[in-house]
Amino acid sequence: MDLSSLKPADGATHNDFRRGRGHGSGNGKTAGKGHKGQKARSGAPRIGFEGGQMPLYRRIPKRGFTNRNSKIIVGINLRALEEKFSDGDTVTVEELIEKGIVTNPRDGVKILGSGELTKKLNVKVNAFSESAKSKIEALGGTCEVI
Repeated sequence: MDLSSLKPADGATHNDFRRGRGHGSGNGKTAGKGHKGQKARSGAPRIGFEGGQMPLYRRIPKRGFTNRNSKIIVGINLRALEEKFSDGDTVTVEELIEKGIVTNPRDGVKILGSGELTKKLNVKVNAFSESAKSKIEALGGTCEVI
């Protein structure tokens, strides 16, 4: 370690300083706002204001809406379980993340019936399709909704 590698601890320094507190502060007189003009005065316009012209966010067309109450459910096919799990395993959301089948479970995980299953699995996830449930239970596995 030498003097050139020293630096203050994280959060110890900050970049905001007191504007308009005299010439000695290095930011006196106009306080960094330049001379005159709309942006030099108090009550400068909001972000996106275009001087009375119809602003961009009102010019572009709007379509549809986003439902705040919708849930994003991640669908997993049986073929993915067939590849990654062995006979008698318990399949949970945490196990799916650990094995790399799911990266972001969002609001839940649903098992879908596409693909063949040859192993007995105990599956504990948020939802099942009817075909997936019947295929899992036909092999002696269990389907539990969490």
